[in-house]
Order: sequence, then structure tokens, then C-alpha cells
Amino acid sequence: MVYDSRPMNEGTAPKPGETADEMLWGFWYPALRSEELRGRKLARAMLLETPLVLGRDAVGKPFALRDVCPHRAFPLSFGQLQGETVECAYHGWQFDAHTGQCRHIPSLTADSKLKCERIHAGSFPCEERDGYVWAFMANAEGHALAQAAPPVPELPVLSPRYRTAHLAADLPCGMDQGIIGLMDPAHGPFVHQAWWWRTRRSIRDKAKNFEPIPGGFRMSPHAPSSNSAPYKILKLLTGEPSTTTIDFMLPNQRFELIRAGRYWFSSRTTVTPVQRDLCRLDFVAAWNILPWIPVVPFIIHVLGPRFIRQDVEVIKKQALGLKYESRMMLVDDADRPARWYFELKAAHLESRRTGQPMSHPVAGPVTLRWRS
Repeated sequence: MVYDSRPMNEGTAPKPGETADEMLWGFWYPALRSEELRGRKLARAMLLETPLVLGRDAVGKPFALRDVCPHRAFPLSFGQLQGETVECAYHGWQFDAHTGQCRHIPSLTADSKLKCERIHAGSFPCEERDGYVWAFMANAEGHALAQAAPPVPELPVLSPRYRTAHLAADLPCGMDQGIIGLMDPAHGPFVHQAWWWRTRRSIRDKAKNFEPIPGGFRMSPHAPSSNSAPYKILKLLTGEPSTTTIDFMLPNQRFELIRAGRYWFSSRTTVTPVQRDLCRLDFVAAWNILPWIPVVPFIIHVLGPRFIRQDVEVIKKQALGLKYESRMMLVDDADRPARWYFELKAAHLESRRTGQPMSHPVAGPVTLRWRS
């Protein structure tokens, strides 16, 4: 990855394609919402420009195969489930739903010497968590892993009873632009101007403490922004002082945990690369804040989509400028989290290249200051 040799408080993000691979392999990604896999039907998804076919076996466990039959490259998603196998609609070849191993080739005669069990469709570890079906993307071909995949990401919850909500949106940009937009603290008063959120008049000095965590960094527990209406509503509802903790973890996860006495609100936002110029934003939240009063659902389901639409519109307009100038300046503390992301990504890629443990690039703890 290349940075300009400028002072520490000014730099540039790498151009698309300057890193060894803009998409990060060796991580879990949400492929579909759980509700999109119903009964014995097959569903399609695209992750990291890799086509997937997903479904559920007889006991409801999800599976993910590469959506390409190794025989004639026919998409398996046009086929059907036959017991525990996926049958290709072109020639009837059948593949184990979980391993991708070929189980049956109808055209073979009894004296054929072809060993169909040596043929595989690509397969990906697949788990269900937090209302999503996740696939572990170790490689584009779906080759078997040398070791077991790590645990699938899980949204932190702090009590046995809570409510949940989900939102999603397509982002017409690459993974890097989507993620640094996700963590940008300075655009709020300009992009998200609203009486219920922030205005330009609400801009004020901010100072937040950050620290490194495995695979990412944390904005340490702090009092939420007093110039945001939702936090004011939370204080009014609970009567308790609240704290917020925000984590970013590779490859694409932003966690936020708000606590106020016995009440809590936990959320995770992911920006998943579908193609090099298209990402999908997935937001899931859980909370136990006065569940009998629909204030939180109103904020999420009514105000949340408007908030996301504003970000999508900004990304669309930014794409017009990126056609002519692909470098973006990263200046001072407000853009330091974006620089950390690029450095973490480069460290991860270098670790994969060398086989050595990842060298964490974030020194800490450190206090960052900006106005927003």
C-alpha cells in the first residue's frame, strides 16, 4: 500500500487496486438474511465476486456451494435439492450440499471407470447467526480449508430478553469507500442534517480515546454526543447516564454498544463487498430499552432508512468525482480511523503473504480530536 510522504497530519488513501487485494479473504461475511432461505428452495448470493448457491438441508442447517457446476459451468441455483444433494438442472449431476462432493452422475454406465467422488463443486463453511446466513470466504474456488474456520461473528447482547431489528442497503462503491464512509465522524452535520439528528449549528469540539483491539480498534467507553437527539431521548427514557463503546474489526464490522443503567442497545453494521464497485450494508440491532414503548423501533425503522439513504446518495455523488480523481486526502485526527483501516488491511495482507502473525499498526491508547 502506498501513502504520500507527507506529514503525519496529512496523507492520502491508496488508489483502488494499490493494495494486494481490495477484497479481504479468510473472514466470515453475511450472505443472506435467514428469512430468505425457506423450505427446500435454493437461493443465490454474490460475495467477493464469487457466486454462491445457498439452501437448507432436511434439518434446516444452511449450506453454501459455489454456484457453478464443475461439469459445464451451469449455475447450480437453477437446480433443486434432492435429499441431501444439490442436483444440477443441466445433466442431473448431484453434489453433497455441505461438502460439494459429487455423489451421482446419471450418464455414467455401470462399467465407467470415472470416480465421481473425486469431483467437487466448491463449498464454503456456512453458519446462521443474528438473523443472517454467513459464509466463510477463504478463497474464490471454495477449496477445502486446512483448518477449521474461526467462530462466526456474533452481536453482543447483555440480557436474555431483547428485541431485534434489521436494515439493509446497496452501496454503489468499492469496499474501501464503503468502510471509511462508515467510520467517518465528520460528515454528520452536513449529510445528516435534521432536527432529530444534527445541524451545522451543533458542530462542536470532540475528544475521544482510542485503543487497539485484536484485528481492529476501539473508541473507548464515553458519554454519547449531546448534540444528537436519539441520545437525548435515551436519557429521557431511562433517566440514567449512558456510555457508548464503538469497535471496528476487520474485515468490515462496526459494533456500537450503548449502556444506561440496566438498559442497553447493541448494533453491528457490516459493509460486504458483492463486486468491486458494489457493496451491501447490513445493520442489525438488539435492545432491552423499554420494549413496551415503540420509540426504538420507530427510530430504527422510520428514521434509520432515511439516514442510510442519505449516505447512499453521498456515495453516488462521490462516485462522479472518483472517475477523475481516485486519490482521497486523509487529514488530521478526523480521518485517522480511516488511515488505521488501510494500515490494518495492509498488515492483514502482509500476514497472509508471509504466514507470520499480523503486526498491529495501531499504537495506543491515543486521544483524537476533531469537530463535528
